[in-house]
Amino acid sequence: MDFEEKIPEAVHDLRYLLDRGYRKKGALKFVSDRYLLNIHERNYLARKVFSREVSLLRRKKIIDISRVKDETVFVDGYNVLITVESICTGYPSLVSCDDGFLRDVNAVFGKYRINDTTKTALTQIILLLKCYKPYFVKFLYDSPVSQSGELSKLTRNILKANNVSGDAVTSKNVDSELVTLSEDTGGIVATSDSAVIDKIQRVVDIPCEILRKVR
Repeated sequence: MDFEEKIPEAVHDLRYLLDRGYRKKGALKFVSDRYLLNIHERNYLARKVFSREVSLLRRKKIIDISRVKDETVFVDGYNVLITVESICTGYPSLVSCDDGFLRDVNAVFGKYRINDTTKTALTQIILLLKCYKPYFVKFLYDSPVSQSGELSKLTRNILKANNVSGDAVTSKNVDSELVTLSEDTGGIVATSDSAVIDKIQRVVDIPCEILRKVR
Protein backbone atom coordinates (compact mmCIF):
# COMPACT_ATOMS: atom_id res chain seq x y z
CA MET A 1 0.00 0.00 0.00
CA ASP A 2 1.59 3.30 -1.10
CA PHE A 3 1.35 6.76 0.51
CA GLU A 4 -1.71 7.84 -1.50
CA GLU A 5 -3.59 4.70 -0.47
CA LYS A 6 -2.69 4.31 3.20
CA ILE A 7 -2.61 7.94 4.36
CA PRO A 8 -6.33 8.69 3.77
CA GLU A 9 -7.21 5.53 5.67
CA ALA A 10 -4.80 6.38 8.49
CA VAL A 11 -6.20 9.92 8.70
CA HIS A 12 -9.74 8.54 8.90
CA ASP A 13 -8.82 6.03 11.61
CA LEU A 14 -6.91 8.53 13.76
CA ARG A 15 -9.66 11.11 13.51
CA TYR A 16 -12.20 8.43 14.48
CA LEU A 17 -10.23 7.54 17.62
CA LEU A 18 -9.65 11.17 18.60
CA ASP A 19 -13.34 11.98 18.21
CA ARG A 20 -14.04 9.23 20.71
CA GLY A 21 -11.72 10.61 23.31
CA TYR A 22 -8.58 8.54 22.81
CA ARG A 23 -5.34 10.30 23.78
CA LYS A 24 -3.47 11.42 20.71
CA LYS A 25 -0.08 9.92 21.55
CA GLY A 26 -1.44 6.41 21.96
CA ALA A 27 -3.89 6.68 19.07
CA LEU A 28 -1.17 8.03 16.76
CA LYS A 29 1.17 5.15 17.61
CA PHE A 30 -1.57 2.57 17.14
CA VAL A 31 -2.61 3.89 13.74
CA SER A 32 0.96 4.51 12.55
CA ASP A 33 2.02 1.00 13.50
CA ARG A 34 -1.05 -0.52 11.85
CA TYR A 35 -0.24 1.13 8.52
CA LEU A 36 3.55 0.78 8.91
CA LEU A 37 4.08 4.53 8.52
CA ASN A 38 7.61 5.93 8.28
CA ILE A 39 8.75 8.95 10.31
CA HIS A 40 7.70 11.47 7.65
CA GLU A 41 4.23 9.91 7.38
CA ARG A 42 3.86 9.88 11.18
CA ASN A 43 4.82 13.56 11.31
CA TYR A 44 2.22 14.26 8.63
CA LEU A 45 -0.46 12.49 10.63
CA ALA A 46 0.52 14.13 13.93
CA ARG A 47 0.40 17.66 12.50
CA LYS A 48 -2.69 17.27 10.33
CA VAL A 49 -5.26 15.31 12.32
CA PHE A 50 -7.23 16.52 15.34
CA SER A 51 -10.61 15.75 16.83
CA ARG A 52 -13.57 17.73 15.55
CA GLU A 53 -13.99 19.35 18.96
CA VAL A 54 -10.38 20.53 19.15
CA SER A 55 -10.45 21.71 15.54
CA LEU A 56 -13.59 23.78 16.09
CA LEU A 57 -12.21 25.45 19.22
CA ARG A 58 -8.96 26.38 17.47
CA ARG A 59 -10.65 27.64 14.30
CA LYS A 60 -12.67 30.06 16.43
CA LYS A 61 -9.42 31.65 17.63
CA ILE A 62 -8.04 32.40 14.16
CA ILE A 63 -8.39 36.06 13.26
CA ASP A 64 -8.02 37.77 9.91
CA ILE A 65 -4.65 39.39 9.30
CA SER A 66 -6.35 42.79 8.93
CA ARG A 67 -7.12 42.79 12.66
CA VAL A 68 -3.47 43.25 13.63
CA LYS A 69 -3.86 46.97 12.91
CA ASP A 70 -2.69 48.99 15.96
CA GLU A 71 -2.11 45.73 17.87
CA THR A 72 1.04 44.14 19.29
CA VAL A 73 1.91 40.92 17.47
CA PHE A 74 4.09 38.25 19.07
CA VAL A 75 5.65 35.97 16.46
CA ASP A 76 6.65 32.38 17.26
CA GLY A 77 9.88 32.84 15.34
CA TYR A 78 11.03 29.40 14.24
CA ASN A 79 7.50 28.09 13.93
CA VAL A 80 6.44 30.79 11.47
CA LEU A 81 9.80 31.14 9.69
CA ILE A 82 10.24 27.45 8.88
CA THR A 83 6.76 27.24 7.36
CA VAL A 84 7.26 30.38 5.27
CA GLU A 85 10.61 29.03 4.06
CA SER A 86 8.73 25.96 2.81
CA ILE A 87 6.43 28.27 0.84
CA CYS A 88 9.47 30.03 -0.66
CA THR A 89 10.88 26.69 -1.85
CA GLY A 90 7.68 25.45 -3.47
CA TYR A 91 5.89 24.17 -0.35
CA PRO A 92 6.54 20.41 -0.82
CA SER A 93 6.24 19.71 2.92
CA LEU A 94 3.21 21.84 3.80
CA VAL A 95 -0.11 20.46 4.94
CA SER A 96 -3.47 22.11 5.58
CA CYS A 97 -4.65 20.76 8.91
CA ASP A 98 -8.01 19.86 10.45
CA ASP A 99 -7.83 22.81 12.86
CA GLY A 100 -7.43 25.37 10.08
CA PHE A 101 -3.69 25.94 10.33
CA LEU A 102 -0.96 25.51 7.74
CA ARG A 103 1.97 23.44 9.00
CA ASP A 104 5.32 22.13 7.81
CA VAL A 105 5.77 18.39 8.34
CA ASN A 106 9.54 18.12 8.01
CA ALA A 107 10.21 18.49 11.77
CA VAL A 108 13.45 20.46 11.22
CA PHE A 109 12.96 22.79 14.19
CA GLY A 110 15.80 21.56 16.43
CA LYS A 111 18.18 21.26 13.47
CA TYR A 112 17.38 24.65 11.93
CA ARG A 113 20.21 26.64 10.33
CA ILE A 114 20.18 30.04 8.64
CA ASN A 115 20.10 29.40 4.89
CA ASP A 116 19.68 31.06 1.50
CA THR A 117 15.91 31.35 1.99
CA THR A 118 15.96 32.80 5.52
CA LYS A 119 16.24 36.48 4.62
CA THR A 120 13.61 36.21 1.88
CA ALA A 121 11.16 34.44 4.19
CA LEU A 122 11.68 36.93 7.04
CA THR A 123 11.22 39.83 4.65
CA GLN A 124 7.92 38.36 3.40
CA ILE A 125 6.67 37.93 6.98
CA ILE A 126 7.60 41.48 7.96
CA LEU A 127 6.26 43.08 4.77
CA LEU A 128 2.96 41.23 5.17
CA LEU A 129 2.57 42.55 8.71
CA LYS A 130 3.61 46.04 7.61
CA CYS A 131 0.70 46.12 5.16
CA TYR A 132 -1.72 45.89 8.10
CA LYS A 133 0.03 48.43 10.37
CA PRO A 134 0.52 46.68 13.70
CA TYR A 135 1.55 48.80 16.67
CA PHE A 136 4.57 46.62 17.46
CA VAL A 137 5.95 43.26 16.29
CA LYS A 138 8.06 41.05 18.54
CA PHE A 139 9.76 37.90 17.28
CA LEU A 140 10.77 35.24 19.80
CA TYR A 141 13.36 32.58 18.95
CA ASP A 142 14.24 29.55 21.07
CA SER A 143 17.68 30.20 22.55
CA PRO A 144 18.70 26.49 22.73
CA VAL A 145 18.56 26.32 18.90
CA SER A 146 21.88 27.09 17.20
CA GLN A 147 22.20 30.54 15.59
CA SER A 148 19.17 31.95 17.39
CA GLY A 149 21.18 35.04 18.34
CA GLU A 150 22.25 35.64 14.74
CA LEU A 151 18.69 35.09 13.56
CA SER A 152 17.39 37.63 16.08
CA LYS A 153 19.92 40.18 14.82
CA LEU A 154 18.97 39.53 11.19
CA THR A 155 15.29 39.94 12.07
CA ARG A 156 15.92 43.24 13.84
CA ASN A 157 17.83 44.52 10.80
CA ILE A 158 14.98 43.61 8.45
CA LEU A 159 12.42 45.23 10.75
CA LYS A 160 14.49 48.42 10.81
CA ALA A 161 15.13 48.40 7.06
CA ASN A 162 11.39 48.22 6.42
CA ASN A 163 10.44 50.80 9.05
CA VAL A 164 8.44 48.34 11.13
CA SER A 165 8.34 49.01 14.85
CA GLY A 166 9.49 45.84 16.53
CA ASP A 167 12.17 43.68 18.08
CA ALA A 168 13.53 40.13 18.02
CA VAL A 169 14.76 38.28 21.09
CA THR A 170 15.77 34.81 22.21
CA SER A 171 13.98 32.93 24.96
CA LYS A 172 14.60 29.70 26.87
CA ASN A 173 10.89 28.87 26.69
CA VAL A 174 9.17 30.57 23.78
CA ASP A 175 5.86 28.71 24.18
CA SER A 176 5.44 29.78 27.79
CA GLU A 177 6.51 33.35 27.08
CA LEU A 178 4.09 33.69 24.17
CA VAL A 179 1.21 32.61 26.40
CA THR A 180 2.27 34.98 29.19
CA LEU A 181 2.75 37.94 26.84
CA SER A 182 -0.62 37.31 25.24
CA GLU A 183 -2.33 37.20 28.64
CA ASP A 184 -0.53 40.25 30.03
CA THR A 185 -0.91 42.53 27.00
CA GLY A 186 -3.88 41.18 25.09
CA GLY A 187 -1.63 40.95 22.03
CA ILE A 188 -2.07 38.65 19.06
CA VAL A 189 0.13 35.58 18.64
CA ALA A 190 1.38 34.32 15.27
CA THR A 191 1.92 30.56 15.51
CA SER A 192 0.66 27.13 14.49
CA ASP A 193 1.94 25.45 17.66
CA SER A 194 -0.96 23.45 19.12
CA ALA A 195 0.25 23.80 22.71
CA VAL A 196 0.29 27.59 22.41
CA ILE A 197 -2.98 27.91 20.46
CA ASP A 198 -4.88 26.00 23.13
CA LYS A 199 -3.83 28.54 25.79
CA ILE A 200 -4.40 31.85 24.00
CA GLN A 201 -7.43 33.73 22.69
CA ARG A 202 -6.35 35.23 19.36
CA VAL A 203 -3.99 33.79 16.78
CA VAL A 204 -3.03 34.73 13.23
CA ASP A 205 -1.71 32.22 10.68
CA ILE A 206 0.93 34.22 8.79
CA PRO A 207 2.10 31.37 6.50
CA CYS A 208 -1.48 30.76 5.41
CA GLU A 209 -1.88 34.45 4.56
CA ILE A 210 1.37 34.43 2.56
CA LEU A 211 0.43 31.27 0.69
CA ARG A 212 -2.87 32.86 -0.38
CA LYS A 213 -0.92 35.71 -1.95
CA VAL A 214 1.58 33.59 -3.87
CA ARG A 215 -0.87 31.06 -5.32
